Amino acid sequence: MRSLFRNAAAMTAALVLGACAVGPDYRAPAAAATAWSAPLPARVGTASLVGWWDRFHDPALTGLLQAAEAGSPSLAEAWASIAKARATVAQDRADRLPTVTAGGTAQRAKQSALGGVATANTLSGTLDASWELDLFGKLRRTQEAAEARLEARTDDWHDARVSLAAEVADDYVQYRACRLLARAYADEAASQADTARATATSMRAGFTSPVNGSLAEASAASLRASAVEQQAECDVLVKALVSLTGLEEADLRQRMREPADAPPPLPAPEGFAVDSVPAAVLAQRPDLASLERELAAASAEIGVAEADRYPSLSFSGEIARSGTALGSLMTTWLLGSSLTAPLFDAGKRAAAVDSAQAAYEYQLAAYRSGVRTAIREVEQALVRLDAATRRTSDARNAAEGYRTYFEAIDRNWRAGGASLLDREEALRNALNAEISLITVQRDQIEYWIALYKALGGGWQAGTPARALAQTAAQATTPDTRKSGDAS
Repeated sequence: MRSLFRNAAAMTAALVLGACAVGPDYRAPAAAATAWSAPLPARVGTASLVGWWDRFHDPALTGLLQAAEAGSPSLAEAWASIAKARATVAQDRADRLPTVTAGGTAQRAKQSALGGVATANTLSGTLDASWELDLFGKLRRTQEAAEARLEARTDDWHDARVSLAAEVADDYVQYRACRLLARAYADEAASQADTARATATSMRAGFTSPVNGSLAEASAASLRASAVEQQAECDVLVKALVSLTGLEEADLRQRMREPADAPPPLPAPEGFAVDSVPAAVLAQRPDLASLERELAAASAEIGVAEADRYPSLSFSGEIARSGTALGSLMTTWLLGSSLTAPLFDAGKRAAAVDSAQAAYEYQLAAYRSGVRTAIREVEQALVRLDAATRRTSDARNAAEGYRTYFEAIDRNWRAGGASLLDREEALRNALNAEISLITVQRDQIEYWIALYKALGGGWQAGTPARALAQTAAQATTPDTRKSGDAS
């Protein structure tokens, strides 16, 4: 029997060493872009994308980002996808190894006859083993596909994290700008209300025409309406931040509370440099990395379908012991092999290969589309950031000039040297210029955030994902096993 096992082992080793994996060997597609068309940011600091949020120097924003990440359903969903992909890899690895099962029975029988009672014991135990040899790489290609998809799911987690941070920061910056606009409208509305009251008093005294009184009241009403509308927009942004962070609204508003005298200015983050070579930038996008890994999985699945058209060889064995007592057990064994080969399937396996090839072509097109989308997003963010940067200085000068002009017209009107119509026109110009300045400052920060997201948020290939803090709902769900750390 020993010689039989030695022969079987030698034959198995020879088959394994001579086995090959059919199907294409995957090669990642080459990057197509060679240079950016849009202007790169000038006069940037030394900040990197990793930890860029800390350079906003805004504790409220930092706290919101941490809260959003800790309880994000999108990140929890991405983490669950990683766990599922990891389990699939473990299953596919196990399929390449032998399986062994054991069983045993014990019986006691009693039989009555005229001569007395007879009893008998029966004991038996079996040990079964089976192993499918991966002659043509079907199991190896299956494992390759599973491992590539595990990497893709990890990349998806990083992409969700970058997108979440960008969305929270964008809404936060919009909220801060909204509060500045609301304060501007409120101040102007209060000032115009004083003007309307003074005009009404002058009209009753006969020094001002009723037309001017109507104009002053109309202007005050218009500014009050604008202030209400702006405040409502700020409240809408608060609701969006509540949804993103998972915080209670009262807690969120407390974190973003403002000084009593005026809303805080917009944050002024330090800029970062953009690599002039698009290929280096695109390599930092987790969504593109995920698409590339899906492409690798699709390539491996061509080999899986191709290998299914070839014969398969498996070994099986059994060792059994049985008898009526432990001291008298008899041993029997069985060792065999099975070879199966597809003879006729009406083209089913060939169609499976064609389907896998089509899936690969589809994934390749998706990857190329993703590359184009990434280049477009970076280019658009660069163009908008450059325009906003160049507009900021002019917008600031315009706001200061129109404010100075309005103050001069207002003093002249109070002295009786200018008409109320001139004052209202100067007020509208000053208010519009201030709104434009706040808007362009907000846009400049938002375009930096968009560029941060378009560049992948500082992600690097091979960065592991990690489990985040559980939400209250998840914490109350019992778990029957320990979850391992991300690899």
